[in-house]
Amino acid sequence: MRSPDELDGVQWDALDHAYGPAEDVPELIRALYGEDEEAASEAVHELFGNIHHQGTVYEASGPAVPFLAHAVRHAPGHRTDLLMLLAVMADHDPSAAGSPPRLGADVAAVCTELCRVLPDLLPCLGDAEPSVRRAALRVVGAVADLLPAGSAAPTLVEGVYAADPVPAVRADAATVLALLGRGTGALDHPLREVRLAVAVLEAERSGPPYRPELVAVVAADGAEPGPREDDLPWADGTVRGDRLAALLVRDADAALAVAARWIAAGDLGSCGSWLARDVAEAWRDREPEVVDLLLAALPHQPDPQTRGARLHVLADWIRHLPEPGAELRDTLHRHAVADDPSSGAALLALVHARDPRALDLLLDEAPDRAPDHGPGRATDPVPGHPGSTLLSAAARSFPDAADRLVPAIRRALAAGADGNAAVALVGALERFGPAARQARPELTDCLRTGRAAIVAARLLGLLGERTEEVTGLLQEAALSTDSALSGAAAAAHHRLTGEAGPALRTFERLLSGGGQTSWYLAHLQSLGAAAAPLLPVVERLLDGGDWTRLAAAEAHHRITGSPDRAVPVLAGLAGPSPVGLAALRALAAIGRTPEELRPTLRGLAFSPLRLLTDSGLSATGHPDEELRALARTLLAAGPAAEPAATR
Repeated sequence: MRSPDELDGVQWDALDHAYGPAEDVPELIRALYGEDEEAASEAVHELFGNIHHQGTVYEASGPAVPFLAHAVRHAPGHRTDLLMLLAVMADHDPSAAGSPPRLGADVAAVCTELCRVLPDLLPCLGDAEPSVRRAALRVVGAVADLLPAGSAAPTLVEGVYAADPVPAVRADAATVLALLGRGTGALDHPLREVRLAVAVLEAERSGPPYRPELVAVVAADGAEPGPREDDLPWADGTVRGDRLAALLVRDADAALAVAARWIAAGDLGSCGSWLARDVAEAWRDREPEVVDLLLAALPHQPDPQTRGARLHVLADWIRHLPEPGAELRDTLHRHAVADDPSSGAALLALVHARDPRALDLLLDEAPDRAPDHGPGRATDPVPGHPGSTLLSAAARSFPDAADRLVPAIRRALAAGADGNAAVALVGALERFGPAARQARPELTDCLRTGRAAIVAARLLGLLGERTEEVTGLLQEAALSTDSALSGAAAAAHHRLTGEAGPALRTFERLLSGGGQTSWYLAHLQSLGAAAAPLLPVVERLLDGGDWTRLAAAEAHHRITGSPDRAVPVLAGLAGPSPVGLAALRALAAIGRTPEELRPTLRGLAFSPLRLLTDSGLSATGHPDEELRALARTLLAAGPAAEPAATR
């Protein structure tokens, strides 16, 4: 260890940390010893941000270790925080610490210094404060693979495991013993916390599928989450609950069994329902089991906010069920008509369940409609009108209800919905095809006032109703300084008038000016062969970034009518990513499947795991469902034709 008196012996200004020269480190370390508690706390915060910043260490980190170790033993406070700082700075992959060492120089310096001062820190394993003992265990665990032979650490950790009066500390000691290569006890240990820690360690070692006895221990002993102070993270930033959940989700059957047990035990801390949700997010085709578990968890959620969160998760996954059962729909209906802040979430779930009663509730036409909860509900973009989220969901769930939903959407737009709410409402109108023509006055007003103007311009073009007012507004919008609006309006104007000249001039300007090139190309596609004068520009963009190549390939196909240039580009982009999904969508529209893409498609189509996560921004449902469906469609399609030059 090194005392503050030795700080000036280090050339800190010649060492870097996250924000440049580390000349402020001596002052921060000295502040740890002062009587000003606020200054000491701020110093700890600053040290966590500069010599260890978001998981990265620096030149100054290693030299700071012996000074931080001295502060742990001799400064008046913050021992837990300082020990945790030492632990996280030494975090590394043990497989990279062999011979020859492959650790980065800065991490290696931290680990070397920490191993050197560790004997001075080991007395913290017997500290009177449990949090200090737990943090000290994390320091030992961080360098467990690097300790020299004869270190006293393993013996001392065994003593903590055998006799510490706090179960959580003994559980942590079991984890560190495993890192040290020592035995960790049995699954029948008398302490619940230790049994659970041993089960986690054995599951990490064995991998899935987990042995039934491991699952039984986790189900029985993990149902009651520990107090918040048990969330002290390990060197890699994980806490026990997160590690356990991540392990369980790797084995869907085990995770669902554990979630069912935890929910039956009261769903304390919502651990069971969140675990069920995690399974649905990670695995395909487990939605029926997950929905059943979430439904079973509802009675254990007396708090409206927590209950509303569960209902929102239910709403996410109910729409994947082919036929939601009557019991499920009746339960949602009871919650939807209740005078409760969570009723909006229940109504959204009922809409996704495609229950006809949802339309009545949504449109305030049913006699059993719950009392109005007033403005400010999360789904209300305009006071007194159904929310855009609900109306958008209803448009998906009830495509034959245009006669009831289009007027409601019109009223919401006319009442002044704007921002994302207006965008969602216009998107909902598009689902009704020609029936959306009723909303031309509201769409025209959106375009005139700039509310959701881009999507309104596009829909006006798709609806095909040419009026002098609409074409004039579109012509004006095509000259807008908002490039995205300019492209959408130019394409819509062409759709309605057939006049290619104005649109070509607009897109020539947009494509030569940089910016969101892929957006402009997406709008350009609707011109079809009329965009032929811009084909040389489009061909150059086939060598752009991923999204630009995608849009250029689609535009090239639409302009030329030939898939020869487009299909290889799209096949090269296809895969489990947002741009890869869009490429699959384009290939499916073309109807060609390159043979070399089939192995990838089989992986996408038949993986039991979800390959795309739901960003919450998709208007069509979970992107992984579309990924799988497109892959299967393309596998069933014919092979791509050979390019014309090779025939």
